[in-house]
Amino acid sequence: MNFKEMIQSMNQDTYLKLKRAVEIGKWEDGSRLSNDQRELSLQAVIAFEIEQNMEDAERTGYVDTEKSTCHTDDSSPIKWLS
Repeated sequence: MNFKEMIQSMNQDTYLKLKRAVEIGKWEDGSRLSNDQRELSLQAVIAFEIEQNMEDAERTGYVDTEKSTCHTDDSSPIKWLS
């Protein structure tokens, strides 16, 4: 089974478990994700969201640019304002 086939056969429960593992850096049993596992799991989460045609606002990493603004000046880091 290749990556695309895996994503097409993934169910919602598996997606949510992968998403949670990426968020907290641990599997359900408490063991830590390696950097490679985290990267591949994130790729799977994003690919699943695309495969399922999720709305932009539901996708991982979405930032609502209409409700948030970015303010910066030359002497300070970027700050998100709501």
